[in-house]
Amino acid sequence: MQCGRYRRFWFSAAVVAALLLSVPNFVARAGAPKAADHWVGTWSASPEAAAGSIGSSESFANQTVRMIVHTSIGGHRVRVRLSNAYNTTPVVIGAVHIALRSREAAIQPGSDHPLTFSGLQSVTIPPGALVLSDPVDLEVPELSDLSVSVYVPGSAGPATWHTTGHHPTYISGTGNFTSSADMPYATMKPSWYWLADVEVLAPADAQAIVAFGDSITDGAATKPDTNSDWPSVLAKRLLSQSGHHSEIAVLNEGISGNRVLHDFIGQNALARFDADVLAQPGVRSVILLLGINDIGFNTLKLPGRDTVSEAVTADEIIAGQRQIIERAHEHGLRIFGGTLTPFEGARYYSAEGEAKRQAVNAWIRTGGAFDGVIDFDAAVRDPGHPTQVSAADDSGDHLHPSAAGYKAMGEAVDLSLFSGAASR
Repeated sequence: MQCGRYRRFWFSAAVVAALLLSVPNFVARAGAPKAADHWVGTWSASPEAAAGSIGSSESFANQTVRMIVHTSIGGHRVRVRLSNAYNTTPVVIGAVHIALRSREAAIQPGSDHPLTFSGLQSVTIPPGALVLSDPVDLEVPELSDLSVSVYVPGSAGPATWHTTGHHPTYISGTGNFTSSADMPYATMKPSWYWLADVEVLAPADAQAIVAFGDSITDGAATKPDTNSDWPSVLAKRLLSQSGHHSEIAVLNEGISGNRVLHDFIGQNALARFDADVLAQPGVRSVILLLGINDIGFNTLKLPGRDTVSEAVTADEIIAGQRQIIERAHEHGLRIFGGTLTPFEGARYYSAEGEAKRQAVNAWIRTGGAFDGVIDFDAAVRDPGHPTQVSAADDSGDHLHPSAAGYKAMGEAVDLSLFSGAASR
């Protein structure tokens, strides 16, 4: 009898244990996010030094800044990153809201969501730091406009920004208008302030490509609100692929005026690579298009700068690109080299500079250091005068492409480079 009771006890215990072990799996299947889901950036912009450091001070006090960003992939949950990377004092953020944009400074009814930071509505960002918001449920469509509104209750000092935004930022008079359906604004600016990333929760096979470059990646000379830069063209192409819907985001980490080896606007590429590429959520690939400003800037006379001493050789540019390649590979990322586009006729063109461009491009094409090559040079050059951008692809300054030129660049990217498992 006693043995029978023990047998019944152990049988009952085993059944209870089995039931208990099954509960977490049932709960996870019933409603929790899938374990394989992960955060992937759908939009980004590289933070730059506070505006006052390059001559045009932008500071805010008891004002709301409503910024417009354009997504690549979509998602059901969203969060943002705010950066105070280049300020020497803390910045107090009083409130942040995210919503779907309707038109200009207006948002779509019912889409407004307040964001918190570790459960708090207000957050203080220390000098040099960034903060990540708590996620909220919001149906974010692919290739859509979002509104991110930031209220600063006190004097925020010179703001960490991204100078060339290509979307209007609406700046209020006095007051907190973060939840306003149609925010009253006093001025508009073409820049983003504090906002570094917008991220969505995406399936396991989702990934991000970082376009890492200068003004030609940033989209200089494009019309505002047209999303006509080459990374945007690439994003549209990727999302139109059969079988790749909402899986591959494109993050534009271009900075106008940026260089591989010297600071100017934004830190040099070697200094900003960790923050702008390696720290991006979900990144699997990088497209590198940098070096033309390293070649040309030493010929310009810029106030307060000894540009002559910043002259670099083709070999030095190549060495800098090799450093970026090695660091990408160290972190399991694939990296693709973009050839430098023509610049004859541009303000800083020289025959010596053209020789450097040809040498760098020859190495990109044949050196074997990259995981693949994207021939942007071939996409926009004039076949009859290959040291110049073709007339149709030239914005007029003989350096930055026109809308047609950016389209040609975006279409020059072989989409099969990003197929498959993605990481190196």
